[in-house]
Amino acid sequence: MPAYRPPYPVPGVIWASLPMPAFLIGTDGRILEVNPAGEIFLNASLRSLKGVPAFDRLHIDAPMDEAMARARANQAALFINDVFVTTGEKPPVQCNLQIAPMHDNPGIVMLLVTPREIADRLGRAAQVKSAAKSAIGMAEMLAHEIKNPLAGITGAAQLLSMGLSAEDRELTDLIVEETRRIVKLLEQVEQFGNVRPPDCRAVNIHDALDRARKSAMVGFAAGMTIVEDYDPSLPPTCADPDQLMQVFLNLIKNAAEAAGPQGGTIRLRTFYDLSLRLRRSDGSGQKLPLQIEVIDDGPGIPPAIAAEIFEPFVSGRENGTGLGLALVSKIISDHGGWIAVDSVPGRTVFRVSLPLAPRDGATGT
Repeated sequence: MPAYRPPYPVPGVIWASLPMPAFLIGTDGRILEVNPAGEIFLNASLRSLKGVPAFDRLHIDAPMDEAMARARANQAALFINDVFVTTGEKPPVQCNLQIAPMHDNPGIVMLLVTPREIADRLGRAAQVKSAAKSAIGMAEMLAHEIKNPLAGITGAAQLLSMGLSAEDRELTDLIVEETRRIVKLLEQVEQFGNVRPPDCRAVNIHDALDRARKSAMVGFAAGMTIVEDYDPSLPPTCADPDQLMQVFLNLIKNAAEAAGPQGGTIRLRTFYDLSLRLRRSDGSGQKLPLQIEVIDDGPGIPPAIAAEIFEPFVSGRENGTGLGLALVSKIISDHGGWIAVDSVPGRTVFRVSLPLAPRDGATGT
């Protein structure tokens, strides 16, 4: 006997992942489907909401019957901005509404209710990404053009210093030191924009961590205590070993700089956790069971920038470039992984989640 199919399109993965409440409403004005955000908004389960008149549960300060009729008649989306919506149990919330007919079944209408807070946040995120992309492109171009004259300034200062007194050489040494610092900054900008696609292969995570730890201990983390807390049974991941080492090096450097000159403790932890699964935009998913944490006991990330810490040019340090963590996020994303941060004063945890290497030894991103 064939399986029963409802006479309307059943929402899928994208529907479930929408951050705003969404409802499918039939020709009789009753609720057919509600996404998880809608269940939370109404504080009720899908089972209890199905078949209930939509506007018995959603009280909207707008002529909704007329709007729904127009959307059905014109077979075109309709937008209503800045209206107040309440469930009868909560204070009214200012929202934007989108009413869209389902073309596969013209009688059914989808209603999206976007609280102003979510709309503003989505708008800001889009603006930040667009501005960051433009800024990076401009910075790459400027970096390339500025490095050549800086090399000339450095060479001229070194030549001048050969015929100067010790006191005057301090000034030329300062010129050389500062131009070299600027060149390093420009190289960081170029590096961020020119990261090559990863050359993935089976990689032992602990080998990459060990390379990063040893490099850090003889350099910027010389005053830190680094504790290793590894799960030795962790299987390999599929990654570019050099880029993975760069990720860990940047995270350790970030932890060391957060501690400041007084030093502190950095804990490198690895473990296996099957609970995390990355959902892609095409609806497919991938398990990310390999977990790597870099934990420091520094002051924590300032709350004002915590939500944008992986965006380019966002930094919590006075002289920070804001490119290190953005580069880390880009590399991990290119590897099909995930990075997250949890920070409170005295404990900041950066967690990298990566997939397993294929058993057949195949490579790819």
